[in-house]
Amino acid sequence: MVALRTKRTNNEADEPSSPVLRFDADKPLKLDAGTLLSPFQIAYKTYGTLNDARSNAILVCHALTGDQHVASTNPVTGKPGWWEVLIGPGKIIDTSRFFVICSNVIGGCLGSTGPASTNPATGKPYGLDLPIITIRDMVRAQLMLVDHFGIEKLFSVLGGSMGGMQVLQWASSYPERVFSALPIATGARHSSQNIAFHEVGRQAVMADPEWHGGKYFEQGKRPEKGLAVARMAAHITYLSEAALHRKFGRNLQDREALTFGFDADFQIESYLRHQGMTFVDRFDANSYLYMTRAMDYFDLAADHGGRLADAFAGTKTRFCLVSFTSDWLFPTEESRSVVHALNAAGASVSFVEIETDRGHDAFLLDEPELFAAINGFIASAARARGLSA
Repeated sequence: MVALRTKRTNNEADEPSSPVLRFDADKPLKLDAGTLLSPFQIAYKTYGTLNDARSNAILVCHALTGDQHVASTNPVTGKPGWWEVLIGPGKIIDTSRFFVICSNVIGGCLGSTGPASTNPATGKPYGLDLPIITIRDMVRAQLMLVDHFGIEKLFSVLGGSMGGMQVLQWASSYPERVFSALPIATGARHSSQNIAFHEVGRQAVMADPEWHGGKYFEQGKRPEKGLAVARMAAHITYLSEAALHRKFGRNLQDREALTFGFDADFQIESYLRHQGMTFVDRFDANSYLYMTRAMDYFDLAADHGGRLADAFAGTKTRFCLVSFTSDWLFPTEESRSVVHALNAAGASVSFVEIETDRGHDAFLLDEPELFAAINGFIASAARARGLSA
């Protein structure tokens, strides 16, 4: 049985400010960890109208710390949607033409079942009792949401970073359900360097005395300092050296001379501290552990005997991959390896490398070349799909 709820409460983990699709015991989610998650729920947002043929649906997949509020105000922060620059009426992803779906991933903390959600078996937050979630698990849950709308084939699936991983997983696991795919600033596996950065973040969270083995909600605590440090470390990887120098250089923060102490003398220190402090207000520490682990475990080639091309064997999906020259978190070489695999599989694929000094976060910013690439790809795919302009 499936139940829909839209009730708004202050508990975004259980009762989010967006529609929720709940799956009871008769429809469990099979996890890669070898267990079933049941009951579970998916929080989501939709924009635009699904046409009569159900052929104009676009699934947007969010990144590590994103959520379902891709083109609408975030109820926790009050800030605009994280991709409003791209999605909306008259924009490149035109919601007067397309039906856009974005869900909070399983393991998240804004309404889909995650470690901050109430475990029905105990009446307490799951914490670390939630099984480990993988990218493939996230996609399985999204498939159940797409099925709920009666959509046989998505017109497109797109996303950046961890969202791009989901796009690749969709195209590999369910090629017959995806007409076009747009993975941005991503790769088919997580590098050892990226795993290392994630481990630093996880250890920062777990070293916080307020973490309490993941049971901090039961103690009325939150590991804010550890999570803030994790966010600070991660945020450095989202930028480039050129961008950091351009924005901050060695400029001092609200002072004319060094203090010869450990306050935030430099603007970059103040900026990172601000990023850490604001992050803890909107994200759950245990979800951060689960999301980073899901990215670490992602290795599409390993699921196909070590041959990435086999992950896309026989695919009819149209692909466009985008990378950025200054992205050292997911460098261009990783996108090229996916392109080579798609070519080996005989897939229809285009590739764009965008010159920018804005680093990995460029996919979230007002980047004209990115918008032009997306616009061209979507327009071409729409013509091939028979969607009127």
